[in-house]
Amino acid sequence: MNAMFNQSFLQPSHTKKLKPAPVSLPKTLPCHKSKTAGLCLVLTIAAAAYAIQFFEIYLLGYSVIETLVIALMLGIVWRNTVGLSSRCVPGVRFAGKQMLEVAIVLLGASLDLSLVTKTGQSLVIAVILTVMLGLVVSFAIGRIIGLNRRLAMLIAVGNSICGNSAIAAVAPVIAAEPDEIASSIALTAVIGVIIVLGMPLLIGILNLGLYQYGVLAGLTVYAVPQVMAATFPFGVLSVQVGTVVKLLRVLMLGPVMLWLSLLIRRKKQLTASICWYRIIPWYIIGFILMAYARSQDLISAAVIDQLRQLSLLLTVVAMAALGLEANFRAIRKTGFSVIITVTLSLLLLVAIGASLIQLLHIG
Repeated sequence: MNAMFNQSFLQPSHTKKLKPAPVSLPKTLPCHKSKTAGLCLVLTIAAAAYAIQFFEIYLLGYSVIETLVIALMLGIVWRNTVGLSSRCVPGVRFAGKQMLEVAIVLLGASLDLSLVTKTGQSLVIAVILTVMLGLVVSFAIGRIIGLNRRLAMLIAVGNSICGNSAIAAVAPVIAAEPDEIASSIALTAVIGVIIVLGMPLLIGILNLGLYQYGVLAGLTVYAVPQVMAATFPFGVLSVQVGTVVKLLRVLMLGPVMLWLSLLIRRKKQLTASICWYRIIPWYIIGFILMAYARSQDLISAAVIDQLRQLSLLLTVVAMAALGLEANFRAIRKTGFSVIITVTLSLLLLVAIGASLIQLLHIG
């Protein structure tokens, strides 16, 4: 693996260098005011999602589409028809990041650790192999198609680890330019939405059990809220397993960043230091502590149920924000090569995950 990256990633690229787009910073309002418009928008969309589900149950007796997916779809429709004003952006980003992180921590209180420990070693092996193979395959596809090494690496880490978060964390390490970051993030956000909507089809195609489906979602879907949205319609088991596997994937960001940093520093090409606080996000630590507290019976059953409901509410709000950030029009600016790279990499990542589930007898 090192040889491949030494030969391709670290050698001069003959791809035309993209010029960074000029960035104009708008005048910002005080923090408590700047987020108001965006928060009101995502809360309104979340309320509409709950209302639609209520009418589904009232008219049909059951929910056809879950609240998380409804909130996601409503956000997408709003963004790509009405649009998203600049004054709403801070609040939307806050809902999609900080509120989601709190939801993940609270979800830890409802996690049954015995579900993970039964096949814990197999899950860890599957995560490590998926990330390593995903990085190599995605990077190779990008270079073969003609992307420069920085853009190919951004897409590789985004696909293999955790979407936008991985792209944002690795970008300064490899000295990526603004246009490269913007194009990889824009397409990742859109493709991530498509994954959430199409992932359930794999249950029948691959004949997966609910545990296996949770594992596959955790191994392949980009972001934590997307994993939760893809697994929530199929019950608590799929949600819990998918979330744990996904968080294990997120933890791989640390070793990957360290490896890239050492690789580039050795060639004296490092222009930015690692943001070490990104390696182990606080919400993963909080998730683990909440899960441990539950396993030690430090949290009562009544409180666990309340925390689960609050986690779901915050996740629905975060899904609305995620939909609002999915700008389908941005695909036009990414370029056909980027679209092909992301799509092929994702398909191969799903194939890798499904194969490992069978080879390691998971579930």
